[in-house]
Amino acid sequence: MLLLGEGTVITRNPAQPMITRGAVVMDGKTIIAVGGYDELKAKYPDATVINAHGKLIMPAFINAHHHIYSALARGLALPNYNPTNFNEILEGMWFYLDNNLNRNSVWASAVATYMACIENGVTTIFDHHASYGETAGSLSVIGDVAKEFGVRSCLCYEVSDRNGQEAMEAAVAENVRFGKTVKEAEPEDIELAAIFGLHASFTLSPATLDYVRTQNTDGLGYHIHVAEGISDEEDSIVKYGKRVVNRLYDEGILGPTTITGHCIHIDADELSILKKTDTMVVHNPESNMGNAVGAPDILAMTKAGLRVGLGTDGYTSDMLESYKAANCLVKYRSGLPNQGWVEIPTMLFDTNRKMAEQFFHITTGILTPGAAADVIVMDYEPPTRLTADNINGHLLFGANGMNVVTTISNGVVRYQNRQWQGLDKQALLGEVREIAEELWHQLKA
Repeated sequence: MLLLGEGTVITRNPAQPMITRGAVVMDGKTIIAVGGYDELKAKYPDATVINAHGKLIMPAFINAHHHIYSALARGLALPNYNPTNFNEILEGMWFYLDNNLNRNSVWASAVATYMACIENGVTTIFDHHASYGETAGSLSVIGDVAKEFGVRSCLCYEVSDRNGQEAMEAAVAENVRFGKTVKEAEPEDIELAAIFGLHASFTLSPATLDYVRTQNTDGLGYHIHVAEGISDEEDSIVKYGKRVVNRLYDEGILGPTTITGHCIHIDADELSILKKTDTMVVHNPESNMGNAVGAPDILAMTKAGLRVGLGTDGYTSDMLESYKAANCLVKYRSGLPNQGWVEIPTMLFDTNRKMAEQFFHITTGILTPGAAADVIVMDYEPPTRLTADNINGHLLFGANGMNVVTTISNGVVRYQNRQWQGLDKQALLGEVREIAEELWHQLKA
């Protein structure tokens, strides 16, 4: 049993949103009490105390759309790579990278990403993977690293026609295999979940989508990029005489267990289809700006009642960084500085939590008895009064993921006072760098 305190507890529970000089008690994987520090210390005298040093105690973060496979590209400069549009970015960098990833580089990518997740207070992610250099078993490589680091992960493999029929079928088989592995697994220290990965409409033929449906006998939902670039919409209109969301609806891809990433260039009719099918959308603001693909109409989505979560698309593992960018981007797109104050934190702190609950069948992202013991401590000293009503403003303007000093997931202390528990960070990073050097040499050859 652990008692984390004392500190200012931000619960994300509307019934008790903030506790000054509070504590959280965890037994096994579960939170059993949240309240005043002195009261809980007296009630649980045998609990091991994790000193929060008076700092902020919060639920851990959730990333609704990540790309582990991109981790080893940090700092990479490819020769003759000067993209002028999104398709050139995909073909010149990301497709080229994932075609060269093997089991070792997938492992290294996972280590680098999960290390960053824990250090930024993220204990749950939804990842979208591709490693066409070695497809078979790659999701289990990631899953094993996820369990080692204690990051709850919903994984999938990106099916695409871009490498031909055999590669497409191997990608489908990896989704099917991993889905069955998760379904048949015994309870473990950290939960894994499975969803069926699809790249995007413009790399998926009708025959491929038909094949996916026939192979998806376990009825997994889908995780797919939608209208991230305008070319996705243009391709669908030219080839099929319909827009992307309309096409995916007709192909039976949409629904309450499907996650659509981006949805930047959708129109009002497509938005209504997403609402009608209760399909989830994930916004990835920094990636959208970095790729110069535009910005989705978040205000229209939230007004229509869509479930819109917040992700990073592999750009970072810092959800507060994504929060800041999303806040600015919704204002920039709308031209209204008074927008985004409610919509963006709802995405991060409410919708992401509900997505995690749906796929992992647990309560997380909230500090309340019965919830998963996913808790972080942030070293943040407010220069002005901190209240339950203004905590989001403090986080938006005063904090980022590197303020996290302690991360607990499923009741296990993974990272305490900026020190890793049970893992040798430098040794692992040394291995990661060696593998990255080999990959870079291969990519630049």
